[in-house]
Amino acid sequence: MRYSPDRLDIALIVLIALALATMTIVGVTSNAALIDGAVLAIAAIKGRRILLDYLGLRSAPALWRGLAMAWLMLIVGFAWAVSTVSVLLS
Repeated sequence: MRYSPDRLDIALIVLIALALATMTIVGVTSNAALIDGAVLAIAAIKGRRILLDYLGLRSAPALWRGLAMAWLMLIVGFAWAVSTVSVLLS
C-alpha cells in the first residue's frame, strides 16, 4: 500500500521548512530592516497556510476568506510599520 500525503501533511512540511528558513535568515544577516521584512513575510505565508489549511478556510465562502486574510495582512502590516519606525529611529 502506497502512502499519499494529504493537504495537512504538506502544510505541516511547508510550515516546518518556513520555520527553519526564519531561523536561517536571522542567523545569516545582521541588517535589521532586511531581517524584519523577511521574517514578517515568512510569518504572513505561514499564517495564510494555517488559515487556509488548518482552519479550513480554503473551502469557506470568499467573504470569510477575505476577512481572515485582511486581518492577517493588517497584523503583519502593523508589525512591519512598527519595526520600520523603530529601525529608522535607532
